[in-house]
Amino acid sequence: MSGIYIHIPFCKQACHYCDFHFSTNLKKKEEMIFAITKEIGLRKEEFKKETLETIYFGGGTPSILSNSDLKLVIDSVYQNYKVVKNPEITIEANPDDVTEERILGLKQIGVNRLSIGIQSFFEEDLLLMNRAHNAKEAEKCLQIATKHFDNISLDLIYGIPGSTNEKWKQNIEKALSYNIPHISSYALTVEPKTALQKFIQKGIINPPDDAIAEAQFHILIAALEEKGFVHYELSNFGKPNYFSKNNSAYWLGKKYIGIGPSAHSYDGKNRSWNISNNTLYIQSIQKNQLSSEREELTLKDRYNEYVMTGLRTVWGVSLERIEKEFGKTYLNYLKEQSKRCIADGLLEIISQKNDENVMKTTAKGKFLADGIASDLFLLNLE
Repeated sequence: MSGIYIHIPFCKQACHYCDFHFSTNLKKKEEMIFAITKEIGLRKEEFKKETLETIYFGGGTPSILSNSDLKLVIDSVYQNYKVVKNPEITIEANPDDVTEERILGLKQIGVNRLSIGIQSFFEEDLLLMNRAHNAKEAEKCLQIATKHFDNISLDLIYGIPGSTNEKWKQNIEKALSYNIPHISSYALTVEPKTALQKFIQKGIINPPDDAIAEAQFHILIAALEEKGFVHYELSNFGKPNYFSKNNSAYWLGKKYIGIGPSAHSYDGKNRSWNISNNTLYIQSIQKNQLSSEREELTLKDRYNEYVMTGLRTVWGVSLERIEKEFGKTYLNYLKEQSKRCIADGLLEIISQKNDENVMKTTAKGKFLADGIASDLFLLNLE
């Protein structure tokens, strides 16, 4: 099974921490919708042997589009690709876009999963991040959404400057009070060329504290696991049967096609990405051309990606798969490189019921998963 990701490159305003591709100028919105639906058709041959299990609207802010705009895109997917009977159709939404009428309309066009960008229930946090919604809207949208949708995910950010562990616990408790079955949570990071970086450089905002972020990460894990959530990926927690099928496909190495400016695609061996410029993207599609770059992944690249994604997930890195797909040289390298992390209690090798040996991060190593993975990367062997 495969998935399709559709990037909607528009936002009402720019969050201070965001480095994703988007524009706050909506003048080209109609042209963009036309271009996206056209790209879907132009690329149908790439996935003619695949069946889509998920349709995911990301961004940007997909909820900035009307329901009729979204329906136009969904209909185009069905017209050009094979789709399973009940696909997971997710839309990322901002709280200020969520109304009763809007939610009912989304259900009518086939959306069955909402990913809501709450980030925090505290007004001062939202102002610091320059979110488009306020704390009251954050709660109101969940009151509305939970009346009509069962499959809901919300985003929370930890490690916000000025945030205490007590405030973080209140954020988690508030989210849990709405019986949300999926939570995605990320540490606030300072990305290059963002407003947040500039404010920190000027001393207007204090930089995030890694020790505080790590403490809040472990508070989150303890609170959610106590409520029956599975920590199935470094930043994602889901009740059983509520894991994101779309995101799980990425981490498990399944194929996906990305539509829209800056969207990435993966066919199992090659990765490609569209141009990150709205005007040039629209112009190329109008000429029936795809403005994208393509990279063929080497065996080393695929090994590194598998290690990186595997260590972030509950599924871990299968030593048998490493040997089967990459060979004994790679397996021996992984075993040798991992010795220190195993000795330090950051990694462990677990024998599964099917006799498969899987390398996973320990509770101590989870927060450091990306750094641990980089230590296991193979850099100079083809």
